[in-house]
Amino acid sequence: MKAPPRIGTSSEMRFTVEEKQTVNFGAPGLPPVLSTPSLIWFLEYAALNAALPSLDAGEITVGTHVAVDHLAPTLMGREVVCIARVVHCEGPVISYQLDASSGSETIARGYHKRRVVNVEKFAKRIQKAP
Repeated sequence: MKAPPRIGTSSEMRFTVEEKQTVNFGAPGLPPVLSTPSLIWFLEYAALNAALPSLDAGEITVGTHVAVDHLAPTLMGREVVCIARVVHCEGPVISYQLDASSGSETIARGYHKRRVVNVEKFAKRIQKAP
């Protein structure tokens, strides 16, 4: 890592909820809404992007922990803004505050950790995985 990202460094991901990102509860009167796993995917990528300027060639970050409270439903067609903000760095571990909103409503809050790893070493480890 060139240097740890500065506390407060952030990245934003925006997306419009599509059918493939929803869960349908199959109950009459309940429309499909944004699924929690889909929301976490976008939050994780916001965090990944926040670290990129600090990485050396041949490095990536991998997620090691995520804790998200999904606070409100979001319908298909609505725009969602996901923000990951660096709150702590310790060696190769970067910690983030996560926030997601749709319109003026906060739909999620959480915490995420990523570790800086060497791509080549990580690829070798994956190849050895059972």
